[in-house]
Amino acid sequence: MTNAVFSDSYRQARERFATAARAAGAEVTSHVIPGITGREGEALATDVVRLGPARVRRMLILTSGTHGVEGFCGSAAQIALLGDEALKSRLDAGSVAILVVHAINPYGFSWLSRTNEDNVDLNRNSIDFSQPLPINDAYADLHALLVPPTWPPDDDNARAIADYIATHGEAAYQRALTVGQYAFADGLFYGGRSAVWSTRLMRGLIETHAKHCDAIGWIDFHTGLGPPGHGEKICVGALGAEELTRARAWWGADLASPVDGTTVASNVGGPLLDTLRSARADAQITAMAIEYGTVPLIDMLHRLRADAWLRQHPEAPAALASSIRKAVQQAFCFDDPVWQGQILGQARVAILQAVLGLERTSAWD
Repeated sequence: MTNAVFSDSYRQARERFATAARAAGAEVTSHVIPGITGREGEALATDVVRLGPARVRRMLILTSGTHGVEGFCGSAAQIALLGDEALKSRLDAGSVAILVVHAINPYGFSWLSRTNEDNVDLNRNSIDFSQPLPINDAYADLHALLVPPTWPPDDDNARAIADYIATHGEAAYQRALTVGQYAFADGLFYGGRSAVWSTRLMRGLIETHAKHCDAIGWIDFHTGLGPPGHGEKICVGALGAEELTRARAWWGADLASPVDGTTVASNVGGPLLDTLRSARADAQITAMAIEYGTVPLIDMLHRLRADAWLRQHPEAPAALASSIRKAVQQAFCFDDPVWQGQILGQARVAILQAVLGLERTSAWD
């Protein structure tokens, strides 16, 4: 990739983030996953920077890499933010701080996978594991087809998947896969059996940095769904009507939510954003994911099937493994300056809108 803030690898993204932080005079705090290394043998860490006044009651959280390989986009937006002198000046003179969390899922970012070191989807992991786990019968019916014994799938497998979509519809196929499942640890959109390292770290960061805040915003950067370059703003998870109304006041009336049927995205159980809602239930929360479009849905899901297959077959030939990882990376980040410019422009607008929303929070008290 050619853009100075869009990286080719997790290692490069982390180095660029650290360089941008130093140039901004900001301190980086690193949280390293113990005992696990990345695709290039590098340490895997979530790096955190705090911008703005030290003691404020309003904070914006920005996260990248919740879905690992989707981190290239969020990382670029965060690196660009660190070099945004106008926005930094506004923060220094105002009442809002920004917590920048780079690569909350460093394993998936490095290994070009959507899930973490346990094959857990972080956006299905913030549930109450003391309660019975959700059951996804539709996924159970599909699991054997989704992750076949060989890759690429044979003609019978491809035909069976096509027949399911023809019978039930593309929306039902998407819903069966993406709402999350907790029964197949080697499958897609697996939510885990307990809170994983990254989820626990995110809760700890909230409790450390936002414990004195009365109003907290959050933008979680994603890619993969929707028309190429378009950033759909989505409120998901355990949000109420007041939060949804406030989010639309911040980010615009086009902000969508599966809660009221304004987006095709599934209202997944346990999104990372719910970590904030449960950790700071006493605060005024306004949180959204921004999802930048890339490839068509069925194509994207097919590449995720390949990724799940590769997880099960570490002995796969190097050439096949490399081609799968490259295809997954290309499904979630385009090496195209126009697309990259769209991402950066929309990200800057969303960040500024959130800062302005927090600055006028008293209007909502």
